[in-house]
Amino acid sequence: MKRLLNTLYVTTPDAYLSKDGTNVVISSQQKILFRMPIQNIQSIITFGYQGASPGLMRLCSENGVALSFFTSAGRFVARVQDPQTGNILLRRSQFQNAGDTDYCRRLASSFVLAKIHNARMTLRRFVRDYPSDEGVSAVADAAESLKNMSRLITRSVSVDEVRGHEGQAASIYFGVMHHLILNKDRCFAFARRVKHPPTDCVNAMLSLGYTLLAHDCGAALEGVGLDPYMGVLHSVRPGRMSLALDLMEEFRSWLVDRFVISLINTRHIRASDFTPAAGDGAVGSVSLTEDGRKKYLTMWQNRKKTEIIHPFLQEKVPIGLLPHIQALLLTRYMRGDMSDYAPFLVK
Repeated sequence: MKRLLNTLYVTTPDAYLSKDGTNVVISSQQKILFRMPIQNIQSIITFGYQGASPGLMRLCSENGVALSFFTSAGRFVARVQDPQTGNILLRRSQFQNAGDTDYCRRLASSFVLAKIHNARMTLRRFVRDYPSDEGVSAVADAAESLKNMSRLITRSVSVDEVRGHEGQAASIYFGVMHHLILNKDRCFAFARRVKHPPTDCVNAMLSLGYTLLAHDCGAALEGVGLDPYMGVLHSVRPGRMSLALDLMEEFRSWLVDRFVISLINTRHIRASDFTPAAGDGAVGSVSLTEDGRKKYLTMWQNRKKTEIIHPFLQEKVPIGLLPHIQALLLTRYMRGDMSDYAPFLVK
């Protein structure tokens, strides 16, 4: 099992990354702000970067540390990684399976069924915890509708049909998500999911969380030797880690959405932590301030250290290891060691 190491987040806008021996060094205005041995880092994520030295990039590549660059608003820019690893037979099996339409339908259905199940559990948790809330009836109805959507997906005959039902389920889920937000500050009003660019505070936090989750899923797939760009649910296109997007569907509601809602309801994140986004060419977009992003990332890392009992393995594991565990289960399925893929299903 892959050991859970720290992800290093760099949020200082004018930070420059370099190496000193086997140490990662972060500097600003020619002053060293931070130094850490590369052996203590699993991945590096930097926002609004000034740059990274070729030596640092090589150090990361040689030590299997993913180095990812994002804009200050959280949009992915580029990624430096070590050469492709893993068993060539596994990757050959992955590409051969990608040409099997029935195989793709079954695997895509597994991802989506897990997504809907975990979204239902999020809604049912709200119904259980807040039975007197004015929105509880609508949330309960949505949870029942998602159950019906699951039945439709099990009867789907193509990936396109699975995608269609998944889109309907997402519409139902996000249609009642505003009821889960108990902090009624105007900043956190939520009407619908807006992706590119996020136009309100809730969508800004959801987008950042999904971006971080996609990064972790991509790294996990690469770590087991799979190609994260060859997906089954998300269509394949240059530059998109389609399989990473497939894998993260299982975790969206349970990990990111609940995390964001908790930050809002506990008032760890406030309206003052947001600002109009700059540099992305989008009018009306919103992003976290530097201080807001630091708070978000600190709590995100703490959340990933929390241990749970994995529902399939029945072993206690840190949440941060879940993408790696699911990637390993996916390889067993692709090799034929398991008759079905075992997605992450919250109990």
